[in-house]
Amino acid sequence: QVQLVESGGGLVQAGGSLRLSCAASEGTFNNYAMGWFRQAPGKEREWVAAISWNGASTYYAGSVKGRFTVSRDDAKKTVYLQMNSLKPEDTAVYFCAASIGPYGLGSQQPVDFGSWGQGTQVTVSS
Repeated sequence: QVQLVESGGGLVQAGGSLRLSCAASEGTFNNYAMGWFRQAPGKEREWVAAISWNGASTYYAGSVKGRFTVSRDDAKKTVYLQMNSLKPEDTAVYFCAASIGPYGLGSQQPVDFGSWGQGTQVTVSS
């Protein structure tokens, strides 16, 4: 399994931007699809975005499509989530995750991901 560490969260005003990073410190990163999830207080974990193992395909939840962009840099073993036009409802702890098996296209299901980061808090003020 790969060890993942998220960073880049913080407090931002509505309409602002943040870029989250998820770095793999150990294990294999290349060849694995990656996902971003978020969890707001009192709510279930929600899928946000995914990127295929080779970066050729990206997928977004309807609530973030057009505002968020997922990308990866395999040389740096890092996946990014660029978040623009942030809204108060985007406030949550954001988690990155690596798929269980290699060469995946990406998934919306938490059960398909075997390694998770510890999360980074994103707070959007109105």
